[in-house]
Amino acid sequence: MGLEYSVEVQSVATGLVFLLLATQAAWTLHGQEPPSAEQPSGEFFSGTITVLTDDKITVNRAVLGKNSETRTFAITPATKVEGKLRVKLRVTVRFTKDEDVETAVHIIVRATQKK
Repeated sequence: MGLEYSVEVQSVATGLVFLLLATQAAWTLHGQEPPSAEQPSGEFFSGTITVLTDDKITVNRAVLGKNSETRTFAITPATKVEGKLRVKLRVTVRFTKDEDVETAVHIIVRATQKK
């Protein structure tokens, strides 16, 4: 009888602890605020470099069946560049938009395809 009693008490105690933890987790999740709208997550644009200077890069994206799109991004000292930039190379640009200026945050040079 003593063994059955301790198993029942242990089961009830375990259930109460689980219930307490689940309730606390639900309160914690409910109380979290969504990310601030002021933190720019960045957008992406991929295409071919058409113009490259020390302070800007122009990228053209051509999609079959659609009009091509060209965008110019400011390059700052904080811009991270992976690879060596040259005209006619394919790149992906992560950028942020401040008023009417699009600033490159990260530029990745894509591997060239061998024909």
